[in-house]
Formats: sequence, structure tokens, C-alpha cells
Amino acid sequence: MKRAVVILLGSLLTAAAAQATTYVRVEKDGSKTYSDRPLPGGHPVEVQPAQTYSAPATPPPANPSLSREQREVMDAANFQYQCAISPRPDETFQNPESVTLAVQLTPALRPGDQVNFSLDGTDVPNEQNGTSTTVPFPERGSHTASVHVTNRSGAPLCDISATFHVQRTNLNSPTRQGPPQRPNVPRPTPHPSPPKG
Repeated sequence: MKRAVVILLGSLLTAAAAQATTYVRVEKDGSKTYSDRPLPGGHPVEVQPAQTYSAPATPPPANPSLSREQREVMDAANFQYQCAISPRPDETFQNPESVTLAVQLTPALRPGDQVNFSLDGTDVPNEQNGTSTTVPFPERGSHTASVHVTNRSGAPLCDISATFHVQRTNLNSPTRQGPPQRPNVPRPTPHPSPPKG
């Protein structure tokens, strides 16, 4: 019982100390002296309560009455790939015979999802529904490669594009290397054959 009274009195004193008035006095050198007792030449200061933070309540799980299958369907409805395209943006090719368009998908391509490639707005064939295809002998200039991955119902799962550049040297280019030069070797001079008699 004594112990309970001591704890109760200690709690009351702590609470009273928290509510106590604080006094301040400015010294000659400009420093301030604070005290919980009145100071000669000091005055009471109103101390603001300490700032506190309360975390917001955690939202309840999204419809816990859904079955496992229904949650999987909902997850599938919100599914998106993380995708990266090749060629990289602003990549430059010098005189290529072909350029490979590719997409890297995370996670890997799911069965039933469709991969569609296009170059400058024109579809590029992808009969195998693979994650890469080849464009034979692209024209010089800048091109925009796009990849669109959709699910069975046509909903987009990944849309990404990049611009790449093709440079081709022409016959009049000063940087064009012509065929290798043959060394200038003197040719033997033909001699007439002697007349036959």
C-alpha cells in the first residue's frame, strides 16, 4: 500500500513539474538563465507543449472477404511489366545490314500476352510472338521503335519507345573509304618477236 502511495505521489509531482512555470533572466553578457523558481530580475516564460505526432490509422485490408482466386484475378487486372527497349534511346548504327528491336520484360512474358513491334508507326512482323525481331537494312535517318505488350483482352501491359539513328556513307562522302589501291608496279614492255623465216 505504501508503495502505491509513493508511486502516486511521484506521478503527481512529475505532472506538477511539467505544468510548473518557467522563469528566465537575461544576464549582462546577453546570455539567458532559465529556472523553475523565480529569479531576481527574471520574468515568467510561457513554454509551448512539446510537438507530438500520431501516425494515421492503418487502412483495413482491401476486402478481406475475397477468396484467394478472386484476389489473384484482381492482381492480374492490375498487372504491369517493367520493360526496357533495345536499341537504347539515341543509339547510332553505322551502315547496318539489320537492326534488332528487342524488349526486356520483368517478369518474363506470360503465356497469352502479345508483343507488338513498330518502326516509325508501321507494324514490324513478329510471327513467333517473341521479345525481339529484326528490321532488315533500315534506311538512314532517325527512327522511332515502339513496343506494345498487351494481355489477351487487349489491355496494355507495357508501352515503350526509343529513337535511334542510322548513318550510311554514300559514294560522295569524303569519309568513305574506296577500294584498296593497288601498288603502282611497272609493267614489262612487250618486245616484238623475231620474224619467222
